[in-house]
Amino acid sequence: MERREQRPFWRRLNGYLVTGLLVWVPITVTVSVVRLLVSFVDKSLVLVPRSLRPEELLGFPIPGLGIIVVLAVLLLTGVLFANLLGQRFVGFWEKQLGRIPFLGSIYRGSKQVTETLLSPGGKSFRQVVLVRWPHHDARTIAFVTGDAPEELRQKGGEDLLLVFVPTTPNPTSGFLTVVPRADAIPLEMSVEDAFRTIVSLGVVGPEGKRAGG
Repeated sequence: MERREQRPFWRRLNGYLVTGLLVWVPITVTVSVVRLLVSFVDKSLVLVPRSLRPEELLGFPIPGLGIIVVLAVLLLTGVLFANLLGQRFVGFWEKQLGRIPFLGSIYRGSKQVTETLLSPGGKSFRQVVLVRWPHHDARTIAFVTGDAPEELRQKGGEDLLLVFVPTTPNPTSGFLTVVPRADAIPLEMSVEDAFRTIVSLGVVGPEGKRAGG
């Protein structure tokens, strides 16, 4: 009789522990990521003269001030270089930088990636598809990054796409894959919902709902 009375108690206790984990783990991860980002961006203050840093003026550091500084610099840069004079200056700078071996290639490549990802008219990471991965009988979520280069399409003998297959639960790493357009099944799932599904290991589906719920 004593064992029968103890079993429900331990089950309830286990349930409480799991519930506690479900509450605190996401909060802890979120706070840790935010703190890491704030700490990383705050390092930009090393570019500010020491005499003008908060710890020198006020006697203590101000967490998050680096984010404000970075945003201010980005906004100011955008205002200055959005006009015709600024665009001419950027064009001159790019022309000179492009003449430098190695550095020119890095700059052009990074600029193309940035323009592709951030441009409002860009198509990269705006289409979620289902592709065969990691073998023919399996499927996974992927993001279309663009059409395959002409050489790949000619030698491949068919219409090909470049897709990014993210890893789980860290979608910032993954694999660039070339797949036939016919094998990439378009999904109505938004990019945000796809990332949410990947990060949560499939536990959370579209619109934040639990998968299978």
